[in-house]
Amino acid sequence: MDMASHNNLDLDLDLDSDDELSHLKASKRQITHEELLRNREIMAGFPNRYYETQEDVILKRRIGSGVAFVSLVAENLLSHPFQVLRRQCQVHHTSQRYHLLPFTLVPTVYRLHQHQGLTTLWKGLGSVLLVRGISLGVEDLISKITPWPNVSLAIVTPFYSASFVETVQSEIASEKPGILDVFKEGFMRLLNWNGGAKGRMLPIWVLIVPTITLGLSRYLFTMMVKGASVRLLHSRFKNRHEANGALPKDISHSVVLQDLDITASLIANIASDVAFFPCETIIHRLYLQGTRTIVDNLDSGRSVLPILTNFAGAMDCYESCLASEGTLGLYKGFGALIMQYTIHIALIQFSRFLLTELGSFIHKPKKQPPLPTDISPAALSNLSATHRSYLLP
Repeated sequence: MDMASHNNLDLDLDLDSDDELSHLKASKRQITHEELLRNREIMAGFPNRYYETQEDVILKRRIGSGVAFVSLVAENLLSHPFQVLRRQCQVHHTSQRYHLLPFTLVPTVYRLHQHQGLTTLWKGLGSVLLVRGISLGVEDLISKITPWPNVSLAIVTPFYSASFVETVQSEIASEKPGILDVFKEGFMRLLNWNGGAKGRMLPIWVLIVPTITLGLSRYLFTMMVKGASVRLLHSRFKNRHEANGALPKDISHSVVLQDLDITASLIANIASDVAFFPCETIIHRLYLQGTRTIVDNLDSGRSVLPILTNFAGAMDCYESCLASEGTLGLYKGFGALIMQYTIHIALIQFSRFLLTELGSFIHKPKKQPPLPTDISPAALSNLSATHRSYLLP
């Protein structure tokens, strides 16, 4: 039997033959606690061999769950102020400062907080969460009826556009919306199918087509990038541990997949936001047209201004942007996106470090745990690995 075959053998078999003993010496993966119990006499001849205990697996799983929770909060809650900044930059078609880099936004944000308080960048959060909940509910319902869950975008578009207005309008120059106003404005847009009641407001069917196109394109692109990222990270993980001489028994273990999934999802989200940033700018300007919305002037951070446009559709908006603002006009507010994901990644790394150190302090694992002699293998035979179900973001 060649070396490649040896590396693929499973040490779940009892090590009672010379071939299996040779395989143990050649194998680079970690030894599980159950294997150590079944072969404790032979394993006594390998005092430097590290094995992974059940406590190690549970600790890693809890750390992974904690990091996943932090990432979820950062993506859906802590990212909101940066989305407000980004959107206000995107809809300001006459702005002189494009804010392509994060450091240009720092003095502007400081002045906004001076004049409007700390809550100015959290406006519209309630309506955003409500619309997100509606979207998930409608998508779940439609997925049970049709194989095209993204059709829910057509139903949610009126409410999403109404929620978008709440996130960009200035608090000092506009009446503060109620928690349910997003439903009222959404239904008004939905009922006025052929045209809005506010002059230049576009008909809802003009908004639905680009919204569905963008949503479906982002979904497919995100899944493609995530799949490629998982395969690449899986390969790098395997190669790195083989080089260190400690390849886990099962690379498809839920703990390993949990970490890989968090990283791959983050990579896919960043790639998607960057790739479709210009399209997002165009659609956001269409959402705001005809609403008579007054936004904060992010050129200075001290004043407000109305947004008055007269686009006929997505292509007209795109051509007008290129003609008056240039290609970089499609990337206004890109610095807020950079700032958002910089803080997101920093939070993930800090939470992973903090949870790992806290877990190590509580459990105090030993690098070379003693061989168990008073524990019966049958006592652990009923233990089963837990499985984590993955929910698409």
